[in-house]
Amino acid sequence: MVAFMRAFDEADRAEDAGGDSEELLAQVAWYYYNDGLTQGDIAERLGLSRIKVSRLLDRGRQSGLIEVQINSPYEGCLRLQKELVLAFGLAEARVIPALEEAPAGPRIGLAAARYVARRLEPHGLLAIGWGQAVMTALRHLSPALIRNDTSLVSLTGGVTAYMDGVGLRGQRGNVYLIPAPLRVSSPQFIELLRNEPYVRNVLAMALTAKTALVGIGAASRNASIVRDGYCTPAEIDLFARKGAVGDIIGYFYDRNGQLLSLDLHRLIVSLPIEELRRIPTIIASAAGPEKVEAILGALRGKLINILITDETTATELLRRGG
Repeated sequence: MVAFMRAFDEADRAEDAGGDSEELLAQVAWYYYNDGLTQGDIAERLGLSRIKVSRLLDRGRQSGLIEVQINSPYEGCLRLQKELVLAFGLAEARVIPALEEAPAGPRIGLAAARYVARRLEPHGLLAIGWGQAVMTALRHLSPALIRNDTSLVSLTGGVTAYMDGVGLRGQRGNVYLIPAPLRVSSPQFIELLRNEPYVRNVLAMALTAKTALVGIGAASRNASIVRDGYCTPAEIDLFARKGAVGDIIGYFYDRNGQLLSLDLHRLIVSLPIEELRRIPTIIASAAGPEKVEAILGALRGKLINILITDETTATELLRRGG
């Protein structure tokens, strides 16, 4: 029996590997969400296994081809949202319910994507920061970006990381990326880059965006900026001893949101923070106990004006106060 089930699962995975048409995925999604058929009903109707149907639905949600919208004022945790706005002077906040058994990152990325999708204007421009949270949101946002013919412009270098989020868009829509790493070897090289016409134009274009989506990194050895090789664990330890609690687009700040005087900041290919502030709407998505200090610093320093987080994180932010 075990061998049979293993063979069945391997056959189903092989079928998955062959690729599925968007038409088949749309059929499955329509039956499930609009007609209310069970996964077993759909499997029988289309001649698929139930596992196959489940995987198709999951693939559709992960890719953004399936968008589940909750049309209710109680979609988020309203009380916490209102308290965050009042406590930190935010324009808005979105708080999703806690789910301890699930990692915060993917859920917050999806919440950010849904929030941004509702704000998109036809033929508009969205400025995007660097980091895992932003790339997760972009993967879910891809269909909405295409529908609205929204262009993307990066706020930092780091092309490889950006491609994880924007690569799904193919040739549809315009994507303007700074053709450089997030960090370079010398301040002199930064000046050369900033004087390159294309880099200069991308940075100038970012300032014309009405909305920016950024991540908030913690000043820890597990941060994306360390995992992707732009900072060493020893450097992060040094920044933390100097008072760093987090970073936005590569710039580290203290518990009050004040930028630190670090040599690193002279090596970062990024829109300066003082220029980032000129973008009217700066949305940050972040959650988790390791991010609380970093989020607090960003809120106190008014580095963002819209926060998307989860219930557990919001409760802790409010407990520690403004």
